[in-house]
Amino acid sequence: MSEKRRITLKDIARELGISVSTASRALNAYPGISEETIKRVKDFAEKHHYVPNSIAVNFRKNKTQTIGMIVPELVHPFFSSVISGAINRANKAGYRVLISQTDEKQENEILACNSMIGGNVDGLLISIANETVDLNHIQEFINEGKPVIQFDKFSEKLHTPKVITDDFESAYKAVKHLIDQGYRKIAHINGLIAVQNSIDRFKGYRQALTDHGLEFHEAWVPHCKEISEEEGYDFASQLMNLPNPPDAIFCITDLVALGVMNYLKTAGIRVPEQVGVMGFSNWKISEVMSPSLSTVEQHGFKMGEKSVGILLHLLNENSQGNHEIYKIETDLIIRESTSN
Repeated sequence: MSEKRRITLKDIARELGISVSTASRALNAYPGISEETIKRVKDFAEKHHYVPNSIAVNFRKNKTQTIGMIVPELVHPFFSSVISGAINRANKAGYRVLISQTDEKQENEILACNSMIGGNVDGLLISIANETVDLNHIQEFINEGKPVIQFDKFSEKLHTPKVITDDFESAYKAVKHLIDQGYRKIAHINGLIAVQNSIDRFKGYRQALTDHGLEFHEAWVPHCKEISEEEGYDFASQLMNLPNPPDAIFCITDLVALGVMNYLKTAGIRVPEQVGVMGFSNWKISEVMSPSLSTVEQHGFKMGEKSVGILLHLLNENSQGNHEIYKIETDLIIRESTSN
């Protein structure tokens, strides 16, 4: 027998005078196969360096052992952490993760979904782009019987499991910390009005003010479009030049908070003595700002691991799940920007 090519299950069966199914069952030590046959097949396979054809095996199982994952940004610190957690969990289960980014654009999200459906991924993890309104491209996965897990940014219109940050509670805790530190006029630079995590963080902010009898002003809640450092800078300037300026600013992300801190420094406004600043996400930049930034740790790695774990469970159960919501608890990270 020539060793110039990799041997197949058919080769083993032919050389040993048994059926292909018997050879396969013997390699996997199925009940009903004699110990002698199992030993003969395994010894032959080892001697001739037999390697199972995983593509063929997965084809027979109607599985590719591949998970699709779509994120708004690959280099975003939070999503990078989520991706790491997802890959870590998937690799342990023998799955690969195929990753694509949307740059927050619906058009790119549609292309990514179509590509992954064409590539026959077993299931999909997705954080919906800010621009996405039409959800038909995601619904196609569901219609094909493939499980979909939404994480971080999601739509209530899709009946899938969701793995999210507890944005309401996290925002509430962040604002309560500012209140406990003595701040009484607290602004909130929020995200896009239609995005669920922006909605929930605003609700948490507003509830904390209400519960502590503090005033609320619409002028204290500008909305970002790009969630950028530049917007943080510009909105901080706008807020601090109001007739009734705030004495603390709770930001939708650390990047926006960086812009706020830069403006306050330029304007000669002392942090935290005159204005407290609170971020969200606990990016690395929050540690190296001067003063360092108080923020909310989202635990992106845990979110990635949890999302894949749920998806693998659904694949094993041949199920799509339903409306389950899994909330990843957060932690307040208190640093110099709020420590009066």
